[in-house]
Amino acid sequence: MFAYIKGSLEMKFKDYLVIDVGGLGYKIFMSENDINSIGQVGDIVKVFTYYRVREDDISIYGFKTQEELRMFELLLSVSGVGAKSALSMLSCIEPSEFALAVISNNVKVLTQIPGIGNKSAQRIILELKDKLKAEQTEQTESTAKTSTSKSVIEENNDVQEAISGLMVLGFARKDIEKAFEHLDVNSLSLEDLIKKGLILLSKQ
Repeated sequence: MFAYIKGSLEMKFKDYLVIDVGGLGYKIFMSENDINSIGQVGDIVKVFTYYRVREDDISIYGFKTQEELRMFELLLSVSGVGAKSALSMLSCIEPSEFALAVISNNVKVLTQIPGIGNKSAQRIILELKDKLKAEQTEQTESTAKTSTSKSVIEENNDVQEAISGLMVLGFARKDIEKAFEHLDVNSLSLEDLIKKGLILLSKQ
């Protein structure tokens, strides 16, 4: 319903803030990290939003970046992960670190997040990787119809892993490959490919 909300920051609390837009105060739940870093009361701020409607609750969740919003939406798609747990994860791990943990099956990184045990971490990785495989199959078939040549991007294993990681965060493969054309992919580590890819994709 709302892509983002921009207005005067009126109040800040531990798990939510209030933004005034034309005399109307929006209560927006955010991660603790985002609340602490978004600015001071009285500042004009902009947050990307997720409008959540349930039978007994209507809430707005806010994020400083679209990457955090994508990660939040993905986490909500995992069985057993609610909005509060997803926000808690956003306070403890960057989207790039989360993507890297998923594609490398790094359960240990996710279990360092309060409230996420070994079984929950395994379920998050498994469900998101299953979703990723389905998307990759669909997009690979589509790409194959228009291109038969093998590029440097296709031959580099780290790049392929980085593409998978960025797809975990909801980006389309064709957009990721386009962004990587601006990078010297052979000189970058997997982690740097994901981080720099996120920066470029956010500008598209």
